[in-house]
Amino acid sequence: MSASHVDADTAARLVADAVTAPSMHNAQPWRFLLHSAAGTLELRGDPERAMTRTDPDHRALHLGCAAALFNLRVSAAWNGLGAHVALLPDPADPWLLATVALGPPTEENHELAALHDVLRRRHTSRHPFGDERVAPALLDGLRAAARLEGCRLTVPDSWHTETVLALVRDAEHHEEMDPLARAETASWTTGAPDASPTTPTTRDDGIPAAAFGPRSSGAATAPVRDFGRAHPVPDRGWAVFEKHPQLALLGTPGDTPADWLRAGQALERVLLRATADGLATSMTSQPLEWPELRWTVRDPLASVGHVQMVVRLGYGPSGAATPRRPVTEVLEIR
Repeated sequence: MSASHVDADTAARLVADAVTAPSMHNAQPWRFLLHSAAGTLELRGDPERAMTRTDPDHRALHLGCAAALFNLRVSAAWNGLGAHVALLPDPADPWLLATVALGPPTEENHELAALHDVLRRRHTSRHPFGDERVAPALLDGLRAAARLEGCRLTVPDSWHTETVLALVRDAEHHEEMDPLARAETASWTTGAPDASPTTPTTRDDGIPAAAFGPRSSGAATAPVRDFGRAHPVPDRGWAVFEKHPQLALLGTPGDTPADWLRAGQALERVLLRATADGLATSMTSQPLEWPELRWTVRDPLASVGHVQMVVRLGYGPSGAATPRRPVTEVLEIR
């Protein structure tokens, strides 16, 4: 297959893999456009799926779209194609986040293709993790994964971990006091199925009740967002979360849209690497959604300029899969 002839079936396979990526509240804020003759795919952000209250600058939107971009690179490599990416190629079109020229394999194809098997095994886990510590060798591998995408992953010490967890609690309080933020979260959350035949019980985006995880029965706040606050679920269950969560901070030197796109690719590479290594993961973004809290998330002992995501690592259930929109809704072919 040459770069000038990418058929619709190949593009559909690539995009089907790409959209397994995580995004804030599983909003899936991406669109893809295939230019068949040129053999290029455009990745565009979808402003209709933006979080206007908790992500007004669209930073999280960029991260989610970039995670899908990384998955696209993995899928292309697995299908024997090279993906040559240009970030933000048109300053006059800010919703055009990247173009991907598909062509012959590149030097990174082997390493990328090796991650294909875990694309659909990676799920956000909102369950308690065990007490076993992640081995230093595995953490080194995750750090290396972030560096390959031009980002840095740092593991805070116990003192700063407690600081981050306190900021999570502060962020939850901010949301509780902000009706617009609460409504935004609720709009992307699906509670227990309604028995009424006139009420839809399924959707292909957002966070379903099956992915909420249990409620925390400990005194401290669980290190995951509790989507059940917006839609209480009967018989959801309680559990004790780990006393000392293992966190990692993903950061970039700058804080521009290009930095966000690099961070989103690094995030997905780290999550896939962790999944391949047998780790369960979740993301804690709450304190990053409030400007007055975000800067404090940064570890003062580490040279990370801007924290883009807090990742929780450990051993435990992988979490439930969340729905995805069909490829026909997110891929346009010209």
